[in-house]
Amino acid sequence: MTTIFILLAVTAGFAWVLHLSEYKDMRKDLSSLLPLYKIENDLILSKQGDVTAVFELMLPEIFTLSNDQHEQLHQAWIKAIKILPRHSILHKQDYFFRDAYKADFDKDGFLSRSSEAFFNERPFLNHRCYLMLTRKMTGRKPSSSVMSNLLRKKITASGSVAPREMHEFLDVIGQFERVISDTGLVRFKRLKADAIAGDKNKAGLLESYLFLDGSNKTPNIKDIVFKPEWKIGENYMQLYTLAEAEDLPPTCSSNMHFDRYSSEHTRFSIGFASPLGLLLNCNHIYNQFIVVDDMQVTMKKLEAKRLRLQSLSAYSRENAIARDATSDFLNEAISEGRLPIKAHFNIQAWTDNPDELKDLRNAAASAITQINGQPKQETKGAAQLFWAGLPGNAADLPMNECFDSFAEQAACFLNMETNYRSSISPIGVRLGDRITGMPVHVDLSDEPMRQGVITNRNKFILGPSACRVAA
Repeated sequence: MTTIFILLAVTAGFAWVLHLSEYKDMRKDLSSLLPLYKIENDLILSKQGDVTAVFELMLPEIFTLSNDQHEQLHQAWIKAIKILPRHSILHKQDYFFRDAYKADFDKDGFLSRSSEAFFNERPFLNHRCYLMLTRKMTGRKPSSSVMSNLLRKKITASGSVAPREMHEFLDVIGQFERVISDTGLVRFKRLKADAIAGDKNKAGLLESYLFLDGSNKTPNIKDIVFKPEWKIGENYMQLYTLAEAEDLPPTCSSNMHFDRYSSEHTRFSIGFASPLGLLLNCNHIYNQFIVVDDMQVTMKKLEAKRLRLQSLSAYSRENAIARDATSDFLNEAISEGRLPIKAHFNIQAWTDNPDELKDLRNAAASAITQINGQPKQETKGAAQLFWAGLPGNAADLPMNECFDSFAEQAACFLNMETNYRSSISPIGVRLGDRITGMPVHVDLSDEPMRQGVITNRNKFILGPSACRVAA
């Protein structure tokens, strides 16, 4: 049995410092607050008894899915969410780091070197996607903004996950992976302990999140400061949330129109959450939380809420509207067999230039507006939400920052697409992607034939006349 203690593997001899305020007595070492206990059998164990499995996802390339494929993938996620047992949390985390294309000037041939020089330092967003499935400890008290383990002096567990529950959870993880993988559109890779915790020479997932490190090289230790302004090292942080029902879009679906490439007669579709992902051109992390609790308890609480609003409906029209909405929610859950869940989505964006903060806020707010949502900048609870986003700590997500919904609607807000990937085929041509123009190697003949995309190699080439290349 392999056991890696995070406080040893992650820190690697460095002292992490977390500033909770400007006062010296609130300056704390991060190891004293870290809610994670250890990694055992490639599972993250928290100090409160929660268990988390971590996957890296290979998503389909953006602009390549048809409407039917978008719907197929959407339905697969809904089925997978319904498989999760009660007291489970799905935490999907998409990292978008600004990067630049690094040219290879060792290539043979004048044209090849000229092409590399042309694309050298071309900016693009480097995307990595991770999925964390957490099984909360039975009897764990719900977290809130004032009861976050970031604010507790000591973290102790009041119980543990029973062996039978652990085996059931591991079985569910396998089923979850199989349901989505069977679509042929998403690939799963289970992260090992060293990829999660990292070491002296390579940053792991935990350090990538805590220190905003997208290089995967030697860890770059940074201070985390929440007051007077939220900073991680030299980076200024901004947090925008979708955490209340009134801020959500009036409608949502598995895909949406992309007006830039659409016409009056042709509908070009992208994923519904793509404006919050690759189309948001800045350094950011898109966190997606879906909490599956005891359905009977949830229904009982909503029924009590409906009765309370019923008694107050005569005093306010808003209470009457809220009563009707709660009643409709309960009726739909029972009549159509919906799975009630709690959900939360947020964008953590950052820049190292304070002069760019205004543009950063405008970009993040505009991204939420593009899906017809109401952008809300989170300031008071930013620290607690950042802490809940730590891989393995999703169980500490403040419940007051979540809204009630169904799995069908919540799955619409999952980011489903990633960057174009270069083909490993030795033959092909170099093309530029549609977003940034970054070079992508594409095999237009043999690889599509092997994949069944085409049945012949006939080509139609359309280009300008009198094209010449002078050596």
